[in-house]
Amino acid sequence: MTLWSLAAAAAAQPFDVETATRLYLETLQGPARARSDAYFEGGYWLILWNGLVGALVNYLLLRTRWSAAWARWAERRTRRRALQTMLYAIPFVLVTALLSLPWTIYVDYVREAKYGLMNQSFAGWGGEQAIALLVSLVTTALILAAVMAVIRRAPRTWWLWGSAVMMGFAAVGLLVTPVFVAPLFNHYTPMAEGPLREQILAMAHANRIPADNVYVVDASRQSKRISANVSGIGPTIRISLNDNLLNRTPPQDVKAVMGHEMGHYVLGHIPVLILEFGAGTLVLLFILSRAVPRILARSGARWGIEGPADVAAVPLYAALVALLIIPATPLLNSMTRIEEAQADRFGLDAAREPDGFADVAMRLSEYRKIAPTPLEELLFFDHPSGRTRVRGAMAWKARHLAELPPGQRTMVRPAPVTP
Repeated sequence: MTLWSLAAAAAAQPFDVETATRLYLETLQGPARARSDAYFEGGYWLILWNGLVGALVNYLLLRTRWSAAWARWAERRTRRRALQTMLYAIPFVLVTALLSLPWTIYVDYVREAKYGLMNQSFAGWGGEQAIALLVSLVTTALILAAVMAVIRRAPRTWWLWGSAVMMGFAAVGLLVTPVFVAPLFNHYTPMAEGPLREQILAMAHANRIPADNVYVVDASRQSKRISANVSGIGPTIRISLNDNLLNRTPPQDVKAVMGHEMGHYVLGHIPVLILEFGAGTLVLLFILSRAVPRILARSGARWGIEGPADVAAVPLYAALVALLIIPATPLLNSMTRIEEAQADRFGLDAAREPDGFADVAMRLSEYRKIAPTPLEELLFFDHPSGRTRVRGAMAWKARHLAELPPGQRTMVRPAPVTP
């Protein structure tokens, strides 16, 4: 019996959450499921290797005394400490990117292409990497100048004030990125007039989201991933969906995704994200404030570093951050996953498209493992797994079955999922 004949048979039976969930999960089988599992499971190891590569690259800058040479070079160019730090940031960012380039090419291009998720040529991808590098030069110079100034002025409590500074940068980043940074990589065009656009805006207005337009992002030139967001703060709030979502999924799915993304805004996840970032940064900087002086007491002279406030110590701070992120990842994932689950529930109530939401969960499982063990989901998933999301959508459908139109009360919506 085929999957769709099973679905037809199930439609005649009382709605059952577990049966409906199973019917959706069975749409991802064979090589497609094996490829999805392999891609996502490989990402578990990337958490470790990303941290180790980052630490190794920064250690090389210390061991070779390149970092010390750049710091002394910057000191000879100007007496202003902030400008010295900004000048130091130029070789630091460029050389770090160059040393990391082979690993970056493998992770962000070769691996993505291997699993069929990359739509760009290597030249196109490289061009965007160059743009990202220029953005990194500016942001790194500003952040380093601010943080090093705090370290110099408050050597005992800099970790406290430094976390406040980083929260400020995070807030500014959320404010300016939609308007000034994102358009460097993609074109944003107003969504064409039509019923779907009006339904999205109606959902936004019903939930007091101050947006009067919906933008479409040409993400298909980079990958096949579907995505959307409600980004920005205050005057820069923008509702966006990428063209993959618009072209690869039916309207029900688009509405389900937009309901989820609006949930992040309505539930206050943007300010929560800033507060969580601040709390995490506070802990991280406190550890660094204790570890860096001890390490420099043993090795600082050998590396040519004068103390924790010397900008030449930046690679040491960066190496420790790279290593600390490894054990912190499960906690960070869990914090994000909780918020994503909250947005899932909001989106189901807002869009009232449980089958659309389940469809999207299956499409995302092209590159997210659909049915992890509970331990895998706890440690490695920053979103609920596809199985968790489909079951949640079907449970919502069961509770609201009498409220749905007759055509949506079947065990599974019969429209096939197209690749």
